[in-house]
Amino acid sequence: MKTLKNQISMEFDAISENERLARVVIAAFLAEIDPTIDELEDVKTAVSEAVTNAIIHGYKENGGKVILQANLVADGELVVDIIDHGVGIADVEQAMQPLFTTGASSERSGMGFSFMEAFMDGLDVESTPGEGTCVHMWKRFSKRQATGTKPILQAAVWNRSGRE
Repeated sequence: MKTLKNQISMEFDAISENERLARVVIAAFLAEIDPTIDELEDVKTAVSEAVTNAIIHGYKENGGKVILQANLVADGELVVDIIDHGVGIADVEQAMQPLFTTGASSERSGMGFSFMEAFMDGLDVESTPGEGTCVHMWKRFSKRQATGTKPILQAAVWNRSGRE
């Protein structure tokens, strides 16, 4: 059994402005493990895609709540769930195919799940029509040598505030 290091859970309105909020929250949550810029961007992109899917497809832009849950495990693994209680997905396998979209073809690329799979180490999608969807993703972070420097995000905050 893996030892839990830290966890968060937050619920927010299913509006497009909150996609940015989810990106910032997950980035701040990862600061303690000092991810590389590439690792951080990968996670932020995957979370952003999952939240966008919940807003656009899960709730059809009619509002609702999106839940972001994240767990950091002591061995350097991040587990993220993006949950909605929207319309659900009738055929998850079909929905995960590249270029498949339920939106107007000129508006959506149908690459959300493909991006999530590419940027994370694992992706599972559970959905029940009429009840909602849970996008479950995980990523392992490599252990780095201690350098005595501050994590990227912590250093940016400290330097910007005039401290240190």
